Amino acid sequence: MIVMTAVSFANFLGFSIAGISVIIGIAFFFINSNLEKNVSADTGLNAKAIGTCLKNKTIYFWIVLPLILNVVCIVLAKLILPEYIEHFYGRTEFVVSLNKIMFLVFQLAILALGEEIAWRAFFQKQLSKALPIIPTLIVTSIIFAFAHIVEGSIVVVTYDIFFIFINSVLYGVIFYKTNNAWISAISHFIANLFSIIVISFLL
Repeated sequence: MIVMTAVSFANFLGFSIAGISVIIGIAFFFINSNLEKNVSADTGLNAKAIGTCLKNKTIYFWIVLPLILNVVCIVLAKLILPEYIEHFYGRTEFVVSLNKIMFLVFQLAILALGEEIAWRAFFQKQLSKALPIIPTLIVTSIIFAFAHIVEGSIVVVTYDIFFIFINSVLYGVIFYKTNNAWISAISHFIANLFSIIVISFLL
């Protein structure tokens, strides 16, 4: 967790290596799961429990909420902060392939699951052993948001990080309610796919 935090804050020193925090988080998730000899249901990555989680109709509200927030983010940006559109594209273009939709879907699915394993199934779950859930969500989401900082005007970067922080809290709530990173990854994937496709058309 300390290493993930340190790498995430490396952006402030001009080192664009924050993405490595996801790889570290995934590695430690599997190492920790093996050391604690958890059964799959306890790790937060139980694929068999997806159906059970989705039987709870209230979880759909939380799954869709980040998508709604992204709609608000893009609409507001289009109206009052158009520079954000280009900023967002610049932050994501090196990761995704906008010209190949199937490859884009695959990339976003892998990225969403990777981030959810690292930040929710590992970081949030471990932190929740020491803190109540609300501080856990806040601390995890602050670090998660800072890991996404890229160079830009202070207003645009702050706007970007604010919405990333809120969405991170929502993904954290989904994980807290389901103890399943697959479910938070579904929400994360849907929200990201929508944003990237819409913003690519707005450019």
